[in-house]
Amino acid sequence: MTRAPRGAMRDRRLLTAIVLLLVVGFAALGTWQLERLAWKQDLMARVGQRVNALAIDAPGPANWAQVTRQSDEYRRVRVTGAFLYTRSTAVQAVTEFGSGFWLLTPLGRTDGSVVLINRGFVSQRPVGAIADATELTTVTGLLRISEPGGAFLRSNDPGHERWYSRDVAAIAAARGLGPVAPFFIDLDRASQPRRSAGDNGVQPIAGLTVIAFSNNHLVYALTWYALASMVAGGWLIAMRRDRRRPRTARQDHESNDVSQP
Repeated sequence: MTRAPRGAMRDRRLLTAIVLLLVVGFAALGTWQLERLAWKQDLMARVGQRVNALAIDAPGPANWAQVTRQSDEYRRVRVTGAFLYTRSTAVQAVTEFGSGFWLLTPLGRTDGSVVLINRGFVSQRPVGAIADATELTTVTGLLRISEPGGAFLRSNDPGHERWYSRDVAAIAAARGLGPVAPFFIDLDRASQPRRSAGDNGVQPIAGLTVIAFSNNHLVYALTWYALASMVAGGWLIAMRRDRRRPRTARQDHESNDVSQP
């Protein structure tokens, strides 16, 4: 029985090791995607429960530090205060009604704190407000987490009134507000207050929150598992073909390997 040269054996072992690493790596990525799938499904279920639940009081200053995206975003909340129309901010937006702006207006609470309210969509940038509200009003909506920095490839520019994301801290600083909640509230259409003289005739379209989660984790998992199977299958086919080759052909190939410097 002819023993394979050390070079050929070393090449086979190296190839086997590479294949093993690829198979294990692809399989691990597939398993990770399945874990992400379970997490995403749980998140979607929790958000669905929050959106359809009865409104609760929005967190006050004592609880702001505990507010997180995972535990609170899209929770239906209510808050009472007076709108500070003169300090509204227009943030660029694209909705089913086309391009325009989200109109974020501070709501001053009786405890001195402020919550930004996304009152909805307007097609044109508002000219300005005449006066702040003098009466308290209670509104309900969905709690949203601040969007710091800006949008993709576009940074907020407070100095030139160019806002591309609803960055609560930056808007509060530009408008001289504080203390301000680290979140904003997307106003429900049903709780939108009637037109106010202080609002300068602007009537935003509220209730346009889009709740959508991309959930392609199962497709990704199947793709990674398929790659693992293809690599393993290709290696098995190559090994079987090598074993089925005529002995003389293998010996000639191995002799050539030995003769190589």
